[in-house]
Amino acid sequence: MHGSLAKLAEIGLQHVEAFDFVRRPKEIRAALDATGLTSPTGHAPLLSDELWTPDGSIPTPSNEVVFEAAAEIGMQVVIDPMVPTERWLTEDGVKDTAERLNTAAQKAAEYGLAVGYHNHAQEFLADFDGKTAYQRFLELTDDAVQIELDLFWALVGGQDVVGLVREIGPRLTAIHVKDGVAPASNPFAPGAPAFTSDSLDQRHAGEGDVPTAEAMQAATQVQYAVIEYDHAPGDVFADIADSHRFLLEKGLAR
Repeated sequence: MHGSLAKLAEIGLQHVEAFDFVRRPKEIRAALDATGLTSPTGHAPLLSDELWTPDGSIPTPSNEVVFEAAAEIGMQVVIDPMVPTERWLTEDGVKDTAERLNTAAQKAAEYGLAVGYHNHAQEFLADFDGKTAYQRFLELTDDAVQIELDLFWALVGGQDVVGLVREIGPRLTAIHVKDGVAPASNPFAPGAPAFTSDSLDQRHAGEGDVPTAEAMQAATQVQYAVIEYDHAPGDVFADIADSHRFLLEKGLAR
């Protein structure tokens, strides 16, 4: 971990977004301190009994355990990275998800933290009275709940990415800078073939279908541009450096 973070610092990154951090907060904090980086945001499951990812599942500890670990690392926002498709297909499921996150936000405040949500593409499958499940979720969550928008997955969900950024407005705290070629259909749709991350055609920022620069320019209060690849096209550190260079050259990060 020290070596990986040192390479990111050499590229010029100032921050990272920790994942699967609850079981190793001391190790992560030590590596961050040693390399001069911070992790102001981090991903941890807050809303599900188990967190599914295309590459395997991880267990879900209690919110209190998550927040204790986040505070030890020095985070500011704990972001839930994935709520299963089935909970986005009904209004009751969306309401339950929003209520859980509102409750988590209240508990997080006791630790000096905020909470947020990171999308994939399943949030855009269902439509209720002309609004997507994601739009209903935004309406039902408190303003204290922050939003991290994954540009690639929003595009895969059939969204006008720039318009969605404007719609989210000041609650949009972080953007996942991720580019690539959107698959022909939403891989999270019920009945869709199973997929893994390495089936995705992802590219460096600015080299795919995602209007990255336009979306980030439309944002008003984004604090963090988080470079992410679900499937890095080459050497992961070279790929990160390429997207980092894109952000700097476009004046989208510093």
